[in-house]
Amino acid sequence: MTQLTIGKLRGLQQLVNSQGVFTMLALDHRGSLRKALNPAAPTDVPFQALVDLKVLLTRALSPYASAVLLDPIYGAAQAIGQGALPGSVGLIVSLEASGYEGEPSARRTALIPHWDVAKIRRMGASAVKLLLYYRPDVPTAREQEALVESVGESCRIHDIPFLLEPLSYAIDPAAPKGSEAFARVRPLLVHDMARHLVPLGVDVLKAELPADLQYESAEAALDHCRRLSDAIEVPWVLLSAAVDYELFRRQVEIACRGGASGFLAGRAIWQEITQLPPGEWEQFASTVAADRLRALAEIANAEARPYRPVVRVPEDWLETYGREAEPIPAALAD
Repeated sequence: MTQLTIGKLRGLQQLVNSQGVFTMLALDHRGSLRKALNPAAPTDVPFQALVDLKVLLTRALSPYASAVLLDPIYGAAQAIGQGALPGSVGLIVSLEASGYEGEPSARRTALIPHWDVAKIRRMGASAVKLLLYYRPDVPTAREQEALVESVGESCRIHDIPFLLEPLSYAIDPAAPKGSEAFARVRPLLVHDMARHLVPLGVDVLKAELPADLQYESAEAALDHCRRLSDAIEVPWVLLSAAVDYELFRRQVEIACRGGASGFLAGRAIWQEITQLPPGEWEQFASTVAADRLRALAEIANAEARPYRPVVRVPEDWLETYGREAEPIPAALAD
């Protein structure tokens, strides 16, 4: 676990609402969004269409979110530049490139070219986000762990919170994700991801529900969530993974009762908008999507574990602050 510093604390304060709960909106989709807008020819989707949709959703939904996650290609700078993201709402910016490299059974994460933690801090963001496909039992596990550790160190140097989104995946074609066979190993995979990766400099964990409600009861899922909460020393929030809204609503209730500090949700809130003509986007965003986000926030506010950390500030703070930017000596890093 990283030591919480003034810069990280300030960033984390910008991610939660007045009740200390993360009620965050995800809009950093790229490849998946192109495919949703034009399944037959994703590469034909114009650059500006993605920008327009992200800015519109940011403008319509950010008043009901504690923070918004945006990518630096189509969303973050544009939402700021067009005044769509209020200054009172936190900003998380993605670091990873869309998709993954390598084999489907041994995935590698790549970073966005010409983009890094320093630039995310420089643009005024509240936190850095990295999505990482991960399993501890595949050949790329150590490489993926090294990437997390590197990003964690960069976030330490630049004193900005690090939000990690590890995603599990299937390696057996006979047991794909969503199958009953995969559901049996899902709790262990989610817990193993947290156990291996959180100590590498992570400040907030964006986690999958450690259960598949298609095959496990709500009571079993609640127990898995409680064990995840007990296993890590940082707050965790639930991701939506493109499930439908009603299912995600149930997941949020269970996760928050099980110790989650909120959610970071994307397509569960707004995914149907991609099937509508642009002229109907604003109506959908300001009604259906906004109502969903408000309802999820109400659940989280009632059930989630608030996150209100404090940092002791010593008398010599002025003289000592900034030492976080110094690389850890090799002897101490081992």
